Amino acid sequence: MIRNVSKLVGKTKEKESHLQKNHEDSKPQDTLHKNFNQNVEIIRSVYDNCSDVVFRPFLLFGKTRAIIIYIEGLSDIEGIEEFVLSPLMQEPTNEVQSLNEFLEQKMPVSKVKKVNMFADCIESISTGNPILLYEGENNGFSLGLAKWEKRGIEEAVAEAGIRGSREGFNESLEVNTSQLRRIIKSPALKIQTMKIGKYTKTTVAIAYIDGLVDKTLIEEITKRLERIEIDGILESGYIEEMIEDNPYSPFPQIMSTERPDIACSNLLEGRAVILVEGTPFTLIAPISFFSLMQSQEDYYQRFLMGTFIRWLRYVFLGISLLLPSLYTAILTFHQEMVPTQLLLSMASSREAVPFPALVEALLMEIMFEAMREAGVRLPKQIGSSVSIVGTLVIGQASVQAGLVSAPMVIVVSITGISSFMMPRYIAGIAIRMLRFPLIILAGTLGLLGIMMGMIAIAIHLCNLRSFGVPYLSPLAPLKTRELKDVLWRSPLWMMDTRPHLTGDANLFRQASGQEPSPKRGEESD
Repeated sequence: MIRNVSKLVGKTKEKESHLQKNHEDSKPQDTLHKNFNQNVEIIRSVYDNCSDVVFRPFLLFGKTRAIIIYIEGLSDIEGIEEFVLSPLMQEPTNEVQSLNEFLEQKMPVSKVKKVNMFADCIESISTGNPILLYEGENNGFSLGLAKWEKRGIEEAVAEAGIRGSREGFNESLEVNTSQLRRIIKSPALKIQTMKIGKYTKTTVAIAYIDGLVDKTLIEEITKRLERIEIDGILESGYIEEMIEDNPYSPFPQIMSTERPDIACSNLLEGRAVILVEGTPFTLIAPISFFSLMQSQEDYYQRFLMGTFIRWLRYVFLGISLLLPSLYTAILTFHQEMVPTQLLLSMASSREAVPFPALVEALLMEIMFEAMREAGVRLPKQIGSSVSIVGTLVIGQASVQAGLVSAPMVIVVSITGISSFMMPRYIAGIAIRMLRFPLIILAGTLGLLGIMMGMIAIAIHLCNLRSFGVPYLSPLAPLKTRELKDVLWRSPLWMMDTRPHLTGDANLFRQASGQEPSPKRGEESD
């Protein structure tokens, strides 16, 4: 019995050492060998216990041993049968002068690449492109026959709008880059790619318009991406957290979007777009705080309406951030600021409430945030109804039970509605987070605490940078030329210059003097 166990252990160790040797033989710096069997055995050892990896041997032109290696579900099997196996297994009518020349120039596949490194073979197979190896050569061919299931182009769910494009990015990097190319047809649109992730080998692309973007920005983005060493990248949020300037700030320094028109508009302003394989959310850098307050519909509607809606967002931004803390501070420390009749009404509504205003505000805010998150996580069919009905029922029951007052329910409801005015979800999260420390400061120090909190937020925003661009630009530092698209939305014919980001490359984006006028039309006639 002991002898049998020792033999089994010995065989196991021998097998492990054999596999280890094979893995060592397939290091990225090693090239393919002349020995056909050795090349196949090494790749087999790399994909040991991978039942979805197919090794299909055949005779090349009926004479030379060959094999095609691919992964089921990632490669086009019909294309392999029709364009690779079928023509290569037939005996040629004429004498083939050079096998390499035939495979490179006459293979009926649009994308054929010669490879001579094991690492290139593994990368090609893992991305869905089959590898063709044959006897007598120390190289192979990567065939562009990748094909896997992907979601079609649909409307951007998180950034729905009344007017504008209905197309959104999806999880395919090739589809996303093609959407950029379809909008910006100039060859000045450059797209650089790299692989990030030890195991996922996720493709990350940097898109920019040559001549509009500052080269130092692209160099800095590339440098920050290249220093990422991680097991895998599953979403663009991984990239965002790894390359932002201040990771401890509640404010996002990189904007995400799933709309191609927003990505292209930022490219035309001299920004860079980072696309990540496997996610519809692309990253835009650099940005400012005012970029987060702009919506695509500001530019698709007339400028008067766009300006009005933008000011409405700023007003409700202040309400969302300050209303609960102001209510708490006034009710706790500054009752003299409230008219007598209103104060008596508020006092009577709070007569049966056992908690101070600070605890009441925190409880209601936490419950509202919980309801909102529950509505997001629940299935779409019941999520909105559960959150709305739950809020109404719990709010009404809490008032009747005397746990909270009716004015506090009104304040929290108005605050929640105001937070939905933010066009960028990531900016709304920052405001929701800052609301809680401001409530605590208001409940302990009154209006003085709110002023201290706002001063701290202002100082933090002034110190914040997005790839070197001041976060409050162009207000701090002040650049009057760029205010035409910050506090208000100027007519398109007035926005003839690009925003100053990291340089003044190609400052003017349109000709001046394009104001529409009937007289100009008469002059042209």
